[in-house]
Amino acid sequence: MGDRISGAIDKSIRTALLIDGFWERWLVHGVDANELSDIRPRLTDLEAWVGNWSRMAEQKISLAEELRRGKSFEEAELAYRTAALFYNLGQWIFPERCGQKERLFALSRQAFQQADDLSAVETRYVSIQVDNNTCLGRVRVPQSPKGCVIIINPIDSSKEELFVYERDFLNAHFVTVSFDGPGQGETYVMNGLKATVENWRQFVDALIEYTLEQFPRLPVFIFGTSFGASWVVYASCHPNVAKAVAVSPAFDRQQMSMPDYFNVRMDCIHGDDKDPFPDFEQLRYRNPVFLFHGGRDRMVKRSDIYHLYDILPAGKRLIEYEDEMHCCNYKLREIREIAIQWYMDN
Repeated sequence: MGDRISGAIDKSIRTALLIDGFWERWLVHGVDANELSDIRPRLTDLEAWVGNWSRMAEQKISLAEELRRGKSFEEAELAYRTAALFYNLGQWIFPERCGQKERLFALSRQAFQQADDLSAVETRYVSIQVDNNTCLGRVRVPQSPKGCVIIINPIDSSKEELFVYERDFLNAHFVTVSFDGPGQGETYVMNGLKATVENWRQFVDALIEYTLEQFPRLPVFIFGTSFGASWVVYASCHPNVAKAVAVSPAFDRQQMSMPDYFNVRMDCIHGDDKDPFPDFEQLRYRNPVFLFHGGRDRMVKRSDIYHLYDILPAGKRLIEYEDEMHCCNYKLREIREIAIQWYMDN
């Protein structure tokens, strides 16, 4: 492990110890606040980070198995998904591929599949081909679906992290389509595919075409945050996408302010020297986009969001939450509810 990678890991751990805002993302994605308060002071170095999150995951799996034996299947499903989230947090600390990252991600995926086995919702494990490599995904199909929601994840996230997003859309009877793109999750950790602008164009186009082919009678909607939201804006230009929701779309790093440790993470998943962001100025806009922005966002400037809004086509909408930061984390549940209603409006 190089000095720059080790330094990024150390900075990530120090940030997690000292900065409350670091944990917003994980709290809204399923980490319990009381459990976090208990474990956080012990996350003092890399060994402690991996060991403590792994132990927490093992405890959740033991709980899930007990609940399953007692036929409390919904509670067991949630416990397995939480275990997967904890393993995911364990592997997240490593910016680049390594044996420990692969091992922890495999455990996260295994726990998630155990949850899927208990779920009343049909789950399909699927793949698409991009840049002569395989991008791995999962599709969940509720009864009597009204449409499809393609979820595009932040660059350092994975399909296993955003299960609460799936849950909200499934409860509203939308099929959810969630893949790990180039540089993300299972596609990066297990298959080694790094991110470029070109393979992300291929990925998003293939993702839309896959969804249209599998569900030809259902309208297709897109939802994403941060880096994922940037590609949501790109996806909105596809002729068969009905509506798109982009929360805190990210711009090229020359236009943003990122912490040092995150810059290293970005560099690790790049396939070339150029940031894998779409060029908003060059897109041919076609379909309505709903933007959400946090007034305290330190990464994305308000002026850039306003400019993007100005060049979007008819039907666009914008909501700003003055007290929210990047990704509007504490408003995400409300945002998903607004998105669901907007998708269903004619």
